[in-house]
Amino acid sequence: MSVHWKRFVDQISHYQSFVLVSHVRPDCDALGSELGMAHVLRQIGKDVRIINAHRVPPSLQFLDPAGNIEILGDDVEPEDISADCIMILDTSAWVQLGDMADVVRTASCDKMVLDHHVGEDDLGATMYKDYQAEACGTLVVQAADALGVPITRPMAQPLFAAIATDTGWFRFGSVTAETYRVIARLVDAGVVPAEVYSDLYERDTLARLKLRGLILSRTQSELDGALMHTHVETRDFEAVGALPSDTEDSINLTLAVENTKAAVIFVGQRRGGFKISFRSRCDLAVNEIAQQFGGGGHKAAAGAFQEGTLSDVQARVLPVMIEALKKVL
Repeated sequence: MSVHWKRFVDQISHYQSFVLVSHVRPDCDALGSELGMAHVLRQIGKDVRIINAHRVPPSLQFLDPAGNIEILGDDVEPEDISADCIMILDTSAWVQLGDMADVVRTASCDKMVLDHHVGEDDLGATMYKDYQAEACGTLVVQAADALGVPITRPMAQPLFAAIATDTGWFRFGSVTAETYRVIARLVDAGVVPAEVYSDLYERDTLARLKLRGLILSRTQSELDGALMHTHVETRDFEAVGALPSDTEDSINLTLAVENTKAAVIFVGQRRGGFKISFRSRCDLAVNEIAQQFGGGGHKAAAGAFQEGTLSDVQARVLPVMIEALKKVL
């Protein structure tokens, strides 16, 4: 499925004001896509606000140094949000919108979705989706092209971070020759990859390092090492002084073990239950497993949420993961 860019451009032309929204616990692709799209729309004279349900993680604040992203309940109340169109980026699921879901659901304006994930809810929006895109940031670059907007450095910086992180710094199977052509354009616009890498991966806090050590120390294997799984509970964050966002990318560290084909991490949530992240480095489609637990994502990277204690959630999820992995080994 590819985006119908002419229809996208035609729809954009009908509106003057936009509110951009993305998923809870925003990652680089969510934030970078919002910030990049805001620059694109402002270049063609549109009024734009970015409003999310969750605050930008401290480790990603370099993406929004001016603090342009507003937070629902902190910076703005639902009744103060109005626009001609709400554009949802990097998700197509109600549950992923968190408290912004009610705002989107009750808004009388038109809605658009720009996303690269398989599966979708009925958001009452016009869908613009490309399942083959390695990142939503890539779609924003394509949107700029469709709208005739040149790529500028302020636009390129967040979009580079979006694509780089959603491809695991260009090491995932989703990377194609076109990925590098897009990246080359962003570098030509002024992005310095070494600076972005440093901002992303060389500014860890001691608490984050301690949390990663705890997560790695709990890693267990199944199927002779083909599957790795680990966990972190809410009390662990307080114990080491870390933040929930400090778990970002931890699951990928377990894939460094030789012969590992898939991995799962269970992350405790403050409101209860566990966020589950799945990764695959084989023919196992983890998005299909995530869908069984109310989640979704990509073939190689997906997520879900389950209520219950750690032991309960593990007992539900791990047997399903093990049986599915057995079929492709």
